[in-house]
Amino acid sequence: MGRVVAIDYGRKRAGIAVTDPMQIIANGLTTVQAVKTIEFLDDYCKKEIVEAFVVGYARQMDHSDSESMIYIKPFVKKLTKHFPTIPVHMIDERFTSKIAHQTMIDGGLKKKQRQNKALVDTISATLILQSYLEQKNTGYGAFK
Repeated sequence: MGRVVAIDYGRKRAGIAVTDPMQIIANGLTTVQAVKTIEFLDDYCKKEIVEAFVVGYARQMDHSDSESMIYIKPFVKKLTKHFPTIPVHMIDERFTSKIAHQTMIDGGLKKKQRQNKALVDTISATLILQSYLEQKNTGYGAFK
């Protein structure tokens, strides 16, 4: 089995999370500049076997696309073109930033540490990946 890589893609940054090779645990990996995401993933795929990519699908409460999708859709197209043999799944990412902030509070991080947007992006990517794993393992949810 290969790893699954999750990406919380934004205008400025992309949070990256990965599974272990058995696809049991989701771990935050890093945050990269959005424009360097493909380059980072290219390097990562040279070192590790990647079975799939999971990208956060930004939606509004009414299920319509959020404004962030104007950045995410072109990124997904570029990702698919650059890695044609690796499937790309999209997972609803609503509330991941809020949950990430709450996780930081629950973890005892001080206010200054909670303002680290790169850390929020990495935690959000981890939450997206955990959601994907749960849906995959329960057979619940359709992947785009």
